[in-house]
Amino acid sequence: MKDLMGMMKQAQELQARVQKLQEELAAIEVEGQAGAGLVNVTLNGKGEMRRLRIDPSLMKPEETEILEDLIVAGYQDAKAKAESAMQSKMQEAAGGLPLPPGLKLF
Repeated sequence: MKDLMGMMKQAQELQARVQKLQEELAAIEVEGQAGAGLVNVTLNGKGEMRRLRIDPSLMKPEETEILEDLIVAGYQDAKAKAESAMQSKMQEAAGGLPLPPGLKLF
């Protein structure tokens, strides 16, 4: 019975850490770039887009397809960085407890 109580306490501690982690992730911002910095995409730790900056040199009708590709590439770069930050924070929050594979916070 004592082991069960210990496990429940650990589960509650992990739940509190996950909630704190969710708040921290919402505050993190990562920036992805494409086209040598011509397109910059900023996401929060949840993967929500916060900003998009496009260099004015790309604002030409004949550059539309290139611009579209660069926006997608910039988003993917930022998303990968956000996921990396999230994984790092999850490991930190777990405090040595094993995390189930594929655990998603959001």
